[in-house]
Amino acid sequence: MAWPFLVVAGLFEILWAWAMKQSDGFTRLPYVAVMIAGMAVSFLLLTLAMRSLPLGTAYAVWTGIGAAGAFLVGILFLGEAATPLRLLAAALIVGGIVLMKVAGE
Repeated sequence: MAWPFLVVAGLFEILWAWAMKQSDGFTRLPYVAVMIAGMAVSFLLLTLAMRSLPLGTAYAVWTGIGAAGAFLVGILFLGEAATPLRLLAAALIVGGIVLMKVAGE
């Protein structure tokens, strides 16, 4: 169950990053509440995943999912630029996540 916990933890990382952006500097309280709840769930699931996954693998995959996911949310929903260099950087992050998963087996 460690890998499903880790993937869902990464998805909640994306959620709280999005909510932080939407909170407009912590001035929109409903988004602040979503951010705090998302952080709590993300950390809880990361902790559960780390029971059986190595620290380096779990943390790298968790932050990678969050970084790549937040990048995609920014492009798809917030109008951020999708330049070739930014897309390459995101592809390298995803490639690193896949390699970390394969190397851990």
